[in-house]
Amino acid sequence: MLKRIIFFIGVPVLLGWILASPSMATKDFAKAEKKACTACHVKTGEKELNDTGKYYMEHKTLEGYKKK
Repeated sequence: MLKRIIFFIGVPVLLGWILASPSMATKDFAKAEKKACTACHVKTGEKELNDTGKYYMEHKTLEGYKKK
């Protein structure tokens, strides 16, 4: 019984951990797009994204983005 509990709880947790994509940007993104971190983030060092950052998260590029 304990093995089943471990299996049904452990496997989804492990898969989630393995498949989860990183949610934090890196300096590599800023370097690749030739933009400052604040081009996508409300404030440097913060996770909150502005409209540009939300577009980048969805499209993985800023190509075609038109600032509002």
